Amino acid sequence: MPTTARRSVGTRVASARLARGMTQQDLATASQVSLSMVRKVEQGSRIPSDGVVQAIASVLRLDPARLWGEDATTGARIHDAIPALRSVIDAYDCPADGPVRPLAQLHSIVNSAVMWRLSARYSRLAETMPACIAELIRAVHATTGPERVQAAALLTAAYRSVDGVAFKYGYHDLSARLIELMRHTATVANDDLLIASTVYVRMETFFASGDLRTGLRLLDRAADVIAAPSAPRATAVLGAIQMRAAVAAGRIGDATAARGYLREAHSLAAGVPDGVYYGTAFGPASLKIHELSVAVELGDAPGALDAARGWLPPVDLPAERRSHYFIDLARAQLWSGYRERAVESLQTARQIAPQHVREHRHARQTLERLVQLHRKPSAQLVSLAHWAKVV
Repeated sequence: MPTTARRSVGTRVASARLARGMTQQDLATASQVSLSMVRKVEQGSRIPSDGVVQAIASVLRLDPARLWGEDATTGARIHDAIPALRSVIDAYDCPADGPVRPLAQLHSIVNSAVMWRLSARYSRLAETMPACIAELIRAVHATTGPERVQAAALLTAAYRSVDGVAFKYGYHDLSARLIELMRHTATVANDDLLIASTVYVRMETFFASGDLRTGLRLLDRAADVIAAPSAPRATAVLGAIQMRAAVAAGRIGDATAARGYLREAHSLAAGVPDGVYYGTAFGPASLKIHELSVAVELGDAPGALDAARGWLPPVDLPAERRSHYFIDLARAQLWSGYRERAVESLQTARQIAPQHVREHRHARQTLERLVQLHRKPSAQLVSLAHWAKVV
């Protein structure tokens, strides 16, 4: 860590300590860190270990990332990268001249982007993908025949990956444009399954607007296109559509429809292992996570807790999906009066996919409510709330 960064950590420690009316000795005693270490950290003459920062942060009721100066870095990096992404997609039909690497190389980059999205590494996506998308757009324009079809499929997947950033960070207009471009390039790719999977993503627009009945009609239409799947990939796409429809039906309070969609998804998941991916993940574990989500959307806290009892999402599932499970579990625990468990669930979600949790509306709402309900919030809760910037 450079000297300036060391001094920044020390400045933050000193500021937080003084704001709480503590002396260096008070902080040393409470954190069980030596007075000499506290002094050296604040002076910037000693690089504190993660353990020291954790101990000091706990006393100061701060997330360690706040002391390291990392709490706002990710969001700022993403917001700074958005103009470049907008510029690239504005020129989708008239790209600037530039090199185009072999499709095999571009395929490898897009595969990495897919994994970054699934693991909620949004800053990496935002900073890396504009240049890749520009190159893929050039590839679609410069190729013909099978190569053009392949380039269009890769571009669709790239759009899908960066849409995860745009939507979660509140750029809903940009997300809507990316979804339209996904539909366009999926058509160029001449892939009915890819076209159907874009409808799954398009539901984001309707979740944002609240017009879920229109979204459900589109999902039903997409499901009809692959009503009799004959391959695992087709089964996975249809199953994902049914899961998405179940959540949407739950959000509008239609329990009968929600459970009907879940039954359809159950019948499909029986023949598909987890890990089949074509736009989104599907399989028995993904379905289990959606069962909890549907119960929460229906306001059925006991049903949600029953769905979660004795089960945890496998660690090989996408991080974004696993963290979503714990966000929903925290909501159900809060409604049932299990406040400490709710805090633990949100902390687990954060450990799995911090960028996802920090920007998730339901995670923030749950944290806000937990803080309101506690007369003396625990250090862990205060740390989480500060980290998520809800207090």
